[in-house]
Amino acid sequence: MNERLQALLQRYTELHSLIQDPALVKDQKKYRDAMREYAQLSDIAAAQQKIEDLGVQFTDAKSMVQDEKDGELRELAREELRELEVQLKAAEDKLKFLLVPKDPLDEKNIIMEIRAGTGGDEAALFAADLYRMYSRFAETRGWKFEIMSSNETELGGFKEIIFSINGKNVYENLRYESGVHRVQRVPATEASGRIHTSAVTVAVLPEADETEIDLRPEDLRIDVMRAGGPGGQCVNTTDSAVRIIHLPSGITVHCQDEKSQIKNKAKAMRILRARVYEMEEAKAQSERAEARKNQVGSGDRSERIRTYNFPQNRLTDHRINLTLYKLDLIMQGDVEELFDALKLSAREEMLRAKPEAARTEAAS
Repeated sequence: MNERLQALLQRYTELHSLIQDPALVKDQKKYRDAMREYAQLSDIAAAQQKIEDLGVQFTDAKSMVQDEKDGELRELAREELRELEVQLKAAEDKLKFLLVPKDPLDEKNIIMEIRAGTGGDEAALFAADLYRMYSRFAETRGWKFEIMSSNETELGGFKEIIFSINGKNVYENLRYESGVHRVQRVPATEASGRIHTSAVTVAVLPEADETEIDLRPEDLRIDVMRAGGPGGQCVNTTDSAVRIIHLPSGITVHCQDEKSQIKNKAKAMRILRARVYEMEEAKAQSERAEARKNQVGSGDRSERIRTYNFPQNRLTDHRINLTLYKLDLIMQGDVEELFDALKLSAREEMLRAKPEAARTEAAS
């Protein structure tokens, strides 16, 4: 790890000089790539500097404990030493996490799909609640948010809603949301006050660029039709709805929210590209998929990952055995603690897996 750290710090120093070169600014792509790499390495450099600063303070406090004659001052130094020991351990752990190689998908934008499962209208209402939770979290991060497709119920829920989120490290923060979300609460339509259990499925797809996925025209079947709304009523009277079928995989996407057929087709192509990309990534990167399964569950949409218990104001993530009693705040978008815990658990698993992988490689 020391060799890797030294190499990264050396690269950080090189980049610091490079980004100040006026010649680099003329090549915008190289400049953006250099700035992105510099920003990532800045966190590692800052963490290493903090460890060095704390190390100096720790040495000074230790010397004071050993050399100080005044008993009261010696006790204060001893207390400071204990605090510095905790801070130093935390700083070293943070650096270890930062040194774990990042998944190249972490920086990607995403397309998120939320679908009501068992529970009828109550499941659809909870799908709408989850949509609001994610959208409010996105707003706090300054991420861009766009609805791609939706199927709303008469009570204001969603049978299905698909939306994109663009911003910094979106996939890194939301990748672990894929799976079944179970809700326990008294529905607004329930007169007897009985608690119902419903379920909603969430899929998080890293969004692919056109250069990454080539959707050949001969592999697509594109149908246009009249858009329909809740209860069978027409959204508009033109053939603006678009359905695209990817013949090799059988993946089907339907978009009708826009009044323009061109806009609906463009959104459907983005969703299709993301689904095909996810499918191909899962096939090509079986090792990465297995690692993710070991970390915080497979992310499979059939896997129950979380329970939202409204009567107890409790959220439980079953993959990392985390329980938080602030469900009211979480549903308002206060999910930072939850998402950080999931990322931390994943990185800890990666750190534990690395020595094992090294031993296996050495033995083979």
